[in-house]
Amino acid sequence: MSDEPQPQPKQPTEGRPTGTPEAAGTPEAAGPPKTAGKPEAARAPEAASGPTGPTGPTGPSGAARTPGSAPAPDTARTAEMARIPEAPRTPEPAHTPKAAHTPRAAYTSPAAAAAAAAASASAAEAPGVPQAAGPAAGAKAKRPKRPKRTGWRRIFPTWRMVLGTLLLGAALVVGLFFVGYSMVKIPPANALATKQSNVYLYADGTEIARDGTVNRENVDLSQISKAAQHAVLAAEDRDFYTESAIDPKAMIRAGWNTATGKGKQSGSTITQQYVKNYYLAQEQTVTRKVKEFFIAIKLDREISKDDILEGYLNTSYFGRNAYGMQAAAKAYYGVDAAELTPAQGAYLAALVNAPSEYDVIAHPENRKAAEARWNYVLDGMVGKGWLSRADRTGLKFPAPKETSGADTGMSGQRGYLVTAIKDYLRTTKIATPEELEAGGYRITTTLDKKKQDAFVDAVNDKLMDKLDPKDRKADTYVRAGGAAVEPKTGNVLALYGGIDYVKQYTNNATRRDFQVGSTFKPFVFTSAVENESETQDGRRITPNTIYDGTDQRPVQGWSGGSYAPENEDNVDYGDISVRSATDKSVNAVYAQMAVDVGPEKVEQTAVDLGLPTDTPDLEPYPSIALGTATASVLDMAEAYATLANHGRHGTYTMIDKVTKNGADVFDLPERKTSQVISREAADTTTSVLRSVVQNGTATAALAAGRPAAGKTGTAEEDTAAWFAGYTPDLATVVAVMGQDPVTAAHKSLYNVMGLPRINGGGAPTEIWAQFTKNALKDTPPTDFTLQIQEGSEETAYPSAEPSRGEPTEEDDEDDTGGQNSQSPGTNQGQTDGGTPTGTTGGTTTGGTPTTGGGDTGGTTGETSTGGTPTTGGTTDGGTTGNTSDGGTTGDTSDGGAIGTPGGTFPQLTTRRPLDE
Repeated sequence: MSDEPQPQPKQPTEGRPTGTPEAAGTPEAAGPPKTAGKPEAARAPEAASGPTGPTGPTGPSGAARTPGSAPAPDTARTAEMARIPEAPRTPEPAHTPKAAHTPRAAYTSPAAAAAAAAASASAAEAPGVPQAAGPAAGAKAKRPKRPKRTGWRRIFPTWRMVLGTLLLGAALVVGLFFVGYSMVKIPPANALATKQSNVYLYADGTEIARDGTVNRENVDLSQISKAAQHAVLAAEDRDFYTESAIDPKAMIRAGWNTATGKGKQSGSTITQQYVKNYYLAQEQTVTRKVKEFFIAIKLDREISKDDILEGYLNTSYFGRNAYGMQAAAKAYYGVDAAELTPAQGAYLAALVNAPSEYDVIAHPENRKAAEARWNYVLDGMVGKGWLSRADRTGLKFPAPKETSGADTGMSGQRGYLVTAIKDYLRTTKIATPEELEAGGYRITTTLDKKKQDAFVDAVNDKLMDKLDPKDRKADTYVRAGGAAVEPKTGNVLALYGGIDYVKQYTNNATRRDFQVGSTFKPFVFTSAVENESETQDGRRITPNTIYDGTDQRPVQGWSGGSYAPENEDNVDYGDISVRSATDKSVNAVYAQMAVDVGPEKVEQTAVDLGLPTDTPDLEPYPSIALGTATASVLDMAEAYATLANHGRHGTYTMIDKVTKNGADVFDLPERKTSQVISREAADTTTSVLRSVVQNGTATAALAAGRPAAGKTGTAEEDTAAWFAGYTPDLATVVAVMGQDPVTAAHKSLYNVMGLPRINGGGAPTEIWAQFTKNALKDTPPTDFTLQIQEGSEETAYPSAEPSRGEPTEEDDEDDTGGQNSQSPGTNQGQTDGGTPTGTTGGTTTGGTPTTGGGDTGGTTGETSTGGTPTTGGTTDGGTTGNTSDGGTTGDTSDGGAIGTPGGTFPQLTTRRPLDE
């Protein structure tokens, strides 16, 4: 039999002839190739020839190949194969050879791969059998494996993961939105029906007031002027009529600003704010914000924008216990909401953002901020076309009236006390306004009811009952404020805010817009002792250090420009000790002392004693000594209490405890007392201030009937008169102020009570004396125990020749002992302004001095021997030249004789009060 392959009658079913060992799956197909004894051409597979024969277009010899077949053999083998009869077969479809996708050699073991190669080679031995696609074809069509992510790429998700997460998150948000929308219902309006009262109590549990009575009057939107409506929209939500109920961008922006410390912002639309005011409580919780979100959306779909705006304007809080635009219009301007002008409406709109802070009557120090907010509102109205630019240009800030116009249980002192308590809780961060607004608190204060009543009686007896507003216009300007602090504890025991909270809304005990005047001078001296300061010529500053008290004397050692302050009534004092300069409140001396100490050190001492660091006009200049700062009465009482407590300062407090439902709800600030200045600095200052009471401008304080120290003061242009004083048990500050009841402008106190002027030694000191006497009537009098500055008893004279005659040590009767050493009955530096009897005026010439008479107990001057006394302002025991108006016998200072040694002069006992 021939070795030539026989014709195959059947068509292969899987791209290869059937009936061969390989196709049948016999062991021979997997065995080794059988090539022995056969020519090369006989082993070539039939598939080597294409359908077109040896002249085909493919292969090295032009033989055609079916897709996926093995490469063609060499030329000789091709020629021999051409002689082999080709079995008839049906042409394969182009997609038939699936063997290229079948092998899995790339994913099998090396042994399996070798077996597959052997099978392919065995199939090639059978002549005329078409060779199927082998491993080479399979390797060519194999999909490459995706490379693994390495390095930093492994920490980032793929885009498929990101996209999937976003789609899943979006689906979740949508689902939660529909769930929340369906679950949250619009609740019944609370309309403040569940609002509880806050109860304010004296220290003994007696009720001061309740703030639960709400001042509110609902009106239709048509009863509110269009200007006021537009003003509120410009302030709170300028796109209210065109936007949806919520503003996601504003909410995100507000949340970001709050989180990054740029201030707490709501980001709420007017619809959301109305929902909070009318349907929900004021607490700042996530639950409340979620409810607010969904209720606002539903509400915006169910009622009109006008209805929402009307509800918002009727429920918003504007301060002064006024809820709604109608109540606010009455409280601030005494008109109906329909009559509000654009300027008035803009101010009320500004109040919505911060009702307490932007009330310029209650807080004059915030006027700039309030005006800035007012301008912001008006500019918004112009931007939206609600107000013409021409009309905007002509508008002036509409100062509200002083009285609130509504008695809601806050008349008399009650409103002042409640306002002061709320301000204290807010500034100390004990409670927020929103928390207090929720109500239900019992707030026990440190205020003593008996002392509070005693303060009211003293102001009425010494001031208010003496006013005649009908006959004297100046009497309509009078305001009074007072505060009393217990030195050892820092507890505020009494406050006097004004005649009636309903009639005069401003709290005169806490306002910070009147200069404190010479009540600041003790802080300068305290700083000098604390810092061991020296004069320009190197002398240590003590109570007996001699200064030049010449009127309008330029200060020395100040590089900030010329400064030459005037003394009261332009009086020249010449050389004068610090003690006497304090008695007489000599501006020239204290301005120079401030420079000697350093204005920055003086400012720091004032802050250490108790003045707030943000006290208006507390600036490090020589003028700081004259009291240009505008601290409140309560601030000054706290600082003077530190002096009374030997330099130990404990931050004042008004709150003893706050409870709700019988439990303490707020953590009160820890009471800490620290030695802010040395005891020597505080006590030496006290010794000087005792001299002011015994011999200076504050002798009216002796009526208290117990040891006292203090200082009088007068603001520039006599717009305020002060007395700040203390005993070992109580520090109290009283101020009488001048303010126009219509414009709120500061007014001078000339002709008040029919007097030419009111000084600190007048009504303020008299009020202080009566209050202190009655407030401490159950407390035994105690004397000061002082540790004064070492060397303070020694007189330090200028190195240069004195300008007014140098006093001798033996005649320095005023400053021995470091405290007051004047004999009883003398009244140095104080007078009632009249001409004393028995005094002969005139200037001495030659060696004959004038005689010194007195009211009572006065001594007669004796003729000196030798020497010519100087004329003009003199030292203690000097001549009577340079008299001031009122007929006094001259202005004298500590120090001794005039003229040559041996001459003696009497101490004058009656002098004109000089109070800055």
